[in-house]
Amino acid sequence: MAAKVISFHYTLTDPSGKKLDSSEGDEPLSFLQGVGQIIPGLEAALAKLNVGEKKKIQVAAKDAYGLRDSKHEIEVPLEQLPKKDIKIGDMFQAGQDGHSPPLTVIKLTGTHATLDANHPLAGIDLTFDVEITEIRDATPEESDHGHAHGAGGHHH
Repeated sequence: MAAKVISFHYTLTDPSGKKLDSSEGDEPLSFLQGVGQIIPGLEAALAKLNVGEKKKIQVAAKDAYGLRDSKHEIEVPLEQLPKKDIKIGDMFQAGQDGHSPPLTVIKLTGTHATLDANHPLAGIDLTFDVEITEIRDATPEESDHGHAHGAGGHHH
């Protein structure tokens, strides 16, 4: 069976109803099914929908960005941080490449900062309002590359 590319519009909200992200006014998001491009709980729910369907999808934290894990917190001396005047909530990139996790300052003392490498949405149940705009077979190139191409997908 050929892999599918699913395209959809979405609005993402947290448990309080606060909008966190949306494709509104932009291209639909497209992903190659089965390669882990989107969170598992959302991918599983989208696979059951047809073009034109709209649905509110609840994704538990464990099936989204995972549960919070204190093992992903580290205490570092303030002088090792890239700037002075650090505040709780400040974020830093862990490394030089774009794939390094963001670190969030969650605690400060006079000499140290506690940095959290958990995903910012870890531990949060999410709600997606979605509308499926297209479902198609992946091209051989998309299957080889491991991602969708074109509008809403990856561009080379």
